[in-house]
Amino acid sequence: MITAIVGAVVLGLVFAVVAAIAKDRGPGADDVAVSYEWAWDRLDFDSVFTLSAQELRDGLDRSAFVAAKRAAYEHQHALAGLVARVGIDEFARGAESAVVLTRIELRDGTVANHQIELTRRNARWEVIVYRLVPTPDDTRTIG
Repeated sequence: MITAIVGAVVLGLVFAVVAAIAKDRGPGADDVAVSYEWAWDRLDFDSVFTLSAQELRDGLDRSAFVAAKRAAYEHQHALAGLVARVGIDEFARGAESAVVLTRIELRDGTVANHQIELTRRNARWEVIVYRLVPTPDDTRTIG
């Protein structure tokens, strides 16, 4: 009797876990956009590749993409670790597309904004456009 009850409880838990995993839609477009910013700040080109859609991969596979980016930034170590905080200023999402305006607060007190456009493919969000948003005054600082 106890064995049957324990078995039923375990089976119920297994079904609950499977149902929860099946319903999980993964990270949202806003989370992917923030992760993309951090990956670039860390010069983590494996993550940049994973979060990028085909449109941003220069027609390269993972190993060629990562090798090309590492070679391009080989002598640019000063470009890593500049970000103090990443936030979201604006976020608009449809069923299969999203646009995120990120706010990048740099360690030197300056602020930059990027417009990140994403699309949902194969049940995950991918970055398809990544561009700097010009500001009226490029000398803006955190006040």
